[in-house]
Amino acid sequence: MSDNRSQRRRVNLVGESSESGIYNERILILVFASMNWDIRTLCQTASVNRKLRAVARRILWRELCVYRAPQMITALTDGSPSGRIGGGWQAMAKLMFFCNGCQSTRHFQVRESASGHFVKTSRFSKTSGRSFLVKKCRSDLLYVSDPCEHPTGSDDLGLFRGVFWGFMKSRTRASLIRRRVELEEGAKCPFCRARVWSMTAARLIPKSAARRLGSMETGLEYFVCVNGHLYGACWLVPLSSDEGEEKDGDDEDEDEAEDSSEEADQRFDGGGYFHRGNQIVINGCLNYGLTS
Repeated sequence: MSDNRSQRRRVNLVGESSESGIYNERILILVFASMNWDIRTLCQTASVNRKLRAVARRILWRELCVYRAPQMITALTDGSPSGRIGGGWQAMAKLMFFCNGCQSTRHFQVRESASGHFVKTSRFSKTSGRSFLVKKCRSDLLYVSDPCEHPTGSDDLGLFRGVFWGFMKSRTRASLIRRRVELEEGAKCPFCRARVWSMTAARLIPKSAARRLGSMETGLEYFVCVNGHLYGACWLVPLSSDEGEEKDGDDEDEDEAEDSSEEADQRFDGGGYFHRGNQIVINGCLNYGLTS
């Protein structure tokens, strides 16, 4: 009897140790912190089984986002990064590190589809984001990435993505609702799989967006999903050296001047991200998806 009891105790201890080891959230956070929240390792870990995938969704994707882009995440969460974010933290992590590719839409045609892929570096800027908002919506906070360039043989295809703060209460969403813009049939957000609005159909794309991207006004389209994620594509126009030195025009869609304090000296911090004022640069070496 005593031998059987001791065997049962050993089995229980083994079970408890496995639960408190690899599946223990505190231990996992410490492990990934020691690796500077390596995105490749986190994706591999989340792919092992359902338990680890659940832990990743519950806490690890959030910790990754906070570590990689603390200023941007703080702004997007009202200073409470431990809470929730529109679309979930897994979608936020994917938006930060994944170029979603491009297919032809009713307002934007491509000869060949561009496949999605992970990126090593992304720069998100709220200054750029203001260029994607019509004048009456400029009080909204929107971070937008630099375009990811895809050569096509003639003009380069530029793919970009972004995210709103407080989209449910934003003026952009209110404009979409007020105009009774219908959600796009068959289109879903590549990050959270939610329904999307076409900003082209809504006529909410300002001229400043094309200038910011270096694109023609007619060669641009982007979508916004119900969770506030933005993604789009444009045809990039090569600029001459003289054109590159010119400032944007002065029409009503132009961005207002930013406070010079927001363009402060650049500084680097640990964890693979760089920020300069209101610009966030995220670095990562990736070859695994955030699609589970």
